[in-house]
Amino acid sequence: MFRMTRWAAAALLGLLSAPGWSATTLQCVPYARIVSGVEIYGDAWTWWDQAENRYRRGHAPKKGAVLAFRPNGPMQLGHVAVVSRVLDKRRILIRHANWSTPGAIEEDVLAIDLSDAGDWSEVRVWHSLSDRMGARGNPTFGFIYPDKPKLHPFTPSPELGSSTLLARVDPARWDAVKVPAPVEKATPPAAASPRLVLALADIDSPPPVKKKARLTLDLANAAGSERSLADIIADVKRSARLR
Repeated sequence: MFRMTRWAAAALLGLLSAPGWSATTLQCVPYARIVSGVEIYGDAWTWWDQAENRYRRGHAPKKGAVLAFRPNGPMQLGHVAVVSRVLDKRRILIRHANWSTPGAIEEDVLAIDLSDAGDWSEVRVWHSLSDRMGARGNPTFGFIYPDKPKLHPFTPSPELGSSTLLARVDPARWDAVKVPAPVEKATPPAAASPRLVLALADIDSPPPVKKKARLTLDLANAAGSERSLADIIADVKRSARLR
């Protein structure tokens, strides 16, 4: 009962606080609801929780499923898009409204998985105005699966807001667009314990022992001589003066 009351209040608040242009601009929610057949109402950020116990949810893309985006940056109310084709594990085509420009519909445009785990928790979406992939990653909740997956036709009507078909792309176009390879983060080597390093140094190369400086005299020429020590010292002093 609490959940129903909370979502009803959120939907009513959205209607009361919506800006004036919302009456004439097609929003992502009614478009996704019609195209997917998922009967959920209210702001896009509420769809994931509303789907609990009503629709299956998961993190694998399937045709006809609704990809629910988390609120992020200027996308304060979240976003919803419908999967129109699964190209591979990291690339899908989606249909959605009110993304690249207010009210516009984009059909079969590319979305790629940026998540490290491959669970589609962060995606990058094609931006039709600039004709390239969007500059930012967008966090998502996951996919909501309809009971009978099918892409339903959408016919603009005045009560849903005016719309412009901005992009209907030939799916073959996306063959050349690849998912960027993930950049592996280098793991810095673990610092060795100073105590261990010191112990190894002591074992592998023991520190040299300091020796006291001493005077070495070459007494080879003095072997067997009867000269006194005083005579030898006098000779050394004379040699030093001659040098």
